[in-house]
Amino acid sequence: MDRWPSNDLFERINAAIKRQIERVEELTGDMDPKSNFALIVIQTELERYKYLVRSYLRARLAKIDRHTLHYLSSDALRARMSDIELAYATRHQALLHNHYLSSFLSSFPPNLQNLNDTVGGISMIETPDLDAAVIIRLLKDSFVEGRGVDSDGALQMKEGDIVILRWADAKPLVEAGNAELV
Repeated sequence: MDRWPSNDLFERINAAIKRQIERVEELTGDMDPKSNFALIVIQTELERYKYLVRSYLRARLAKIDRHTLHYLSSDALRARMSDIELAYATRHQALLHNHYLSSFLSSFPPNLQNLNDTVGGISMIETPDLDAAVIIRLLKDSFVEGRGVDSDGALQMKEGDIVILRWADAKPLVEAGNAELV
């Protein structure tokens, strides 16, 4: 999971959206045909921004829902979530565990009731798929290595190039600051 923007990005975006909504409300009172077109353009852009913000937040919540125990398992991963996301993940996991306990886990022996068990070298915590494809944009000229189904490859790529790779191959580039997820 990407880090939650610590630079108040979403607060600034929400404030800008709120200002635009107020502007639309002001312009709505003036039904001059010339300003009506500008109002339509502003409303369209406003809806587009709201859609992008909702989509981003839904994607983050879907990741949290899919791998809650993984993201709650270490301080480094917890630090990547906002306070609201952390509260959501904690509550989600508690509800899920209580549901499983009341449904079937209570009939198991106490030592088998944990959902985060790692006994025997096998972890019960589901982790994200490192072989899933991601799209990255290079922020610096970089040497990019990728594993394929038939063969592996490596290329010298330039800043601004967009590449599809397995997450396991893209992760070092993203963590080094040489690339960003698109």
